Amino acid sequence: MAFFDVFNGDADGILALHQLRLAEPHESILVTGVKRDIALLKRVQAGAGDHVTVLDIALEKNVDDLKRLLAAGASVRYFDHHFPGDIPEHANLHTTINTSADVCTSLLVDGYLKGRYSTWAIAAAFGDNILDTAQRMATALGLSAPQIEVLRDIGTCINYNGYGNGLADLFVAPDALFRTLQAYADPFVFAAEEPLFRQLSEGYRHDMAQAAAIAPSAANEHTALYVFPDTDWSRRVSGVYGNALAERHPARAHALLTLLPDGGYRVSVRAPLTVKSGADELCHRFPGGGGRKSAAGINHLPAAELDTFIAAFQAQYQR
Repeated sequence: MAFFDVFNGDADGILALHQLRLAEPHESILVTGVKRDIALLKRVQAGAGDHVTVLDIALEKNVDDLKRLLAAGASVRYFDHHFPGDIPEHANLHTTINTSADVCTSLLVDGYLKGRYSTWAIAAAFGDNILDTAQRMATALGLSAPQIEVLRDIGTCINYNGYGNGLADLFVAPDALFRTLQAYADPFVFAAEEPLFRQLSEGYRHDMAQAAAIAPSAANEHTALYVFPDTDWSRRVSGVYGNALAERHPARAHALLTLLPDGGYRVSVRAPLTVKSGADELCHRFPGGGGRKSAAGINHLPAAELDTFIAAFQAQYQR
C-alpha cells in the first residue's frame, strides 16, 4: 500500500495538505510543482490498495488520469474549488468540491476536519485572496489584529513562492516548503522561528516594490492591464501583485501579463472584489485558460492574441 499526496504548489494546496497531515500523519509520496503546474495526476502511478489525496488542482484538467487511477484500483480523495467539469462516478472516488468564490481548498479541508487547524486555513484564505472569509473566521476565533496580520503574511508569502515558469524561479520547491512546515503545528511559531519564512517575506517585499514601479499599459474606470518583463521577480510576483491590486481597487478588474521567453504572455486575471466572478469565464475562452470565478489565468497567450484578449477583458467587466 502506498500513499500519494498530490497538491498545488501555492498556499492553498500546501496548507490544505499541512492541515490533513497534522490530523492524519503518515509518510506519503509528494507530487507537486509551481502553481500553474496542475496536470499532476499524470505523474502518479497507483493501483489496487493505494490511496491518492488530491488538493487544489482542477479535476477537469486531470480527469483522464483520474479515471486511469480509479480503473487501476486506487482510492482517490479529492478536495478542490475550481471548475471540475464532469465528475466521474466511482465507488473509490470521494470528492469535496465547491466552486463558490468565497471558499478555497484549505477551507474545505478545514470543514472536513471540523476546524482542528483553522488558523492554517485562515492563512491559506488570505493567500488565495478570500479576504472576507479569512477575516470573518479570524474574528470568530478571537484573534488579535497582530495575529491576523501574521496569518495574512504567512498566506501571502507561501502563495507568492508558488509562482514561476519553473522551480528555478522559486525560492524553495513546494514539496520542500511543505516538509519545512511539518515541524510546526502553530503558525505563529512558524512565523517567529522559521528562517525560511523570513527569506520569503524579504523576497516578497523586494519583488513587490519592483512591481509597483510598473505603470498599467491599458486602464479605464473598470479595468487595468499590466505587462511585466521576462524576469524571475516578475514571474514570482504576478499573482500576489494581482491580489494586492484587487484589494487596493476593489471595484476594478486586473490583468497581469508576463512576457514569456519564447514569446507571448502568461496571464493572471483578478475579478473585482465587489463582483468576484467572470475571471474563469474570460480565461476559458482562450487555449490553456482556466481557474476560478474570482481568479484565473492563461498559461500561454500568443502575442497575436493580445488585442483580442484586451478587448475581451474590458468587455467582460464593462457590464
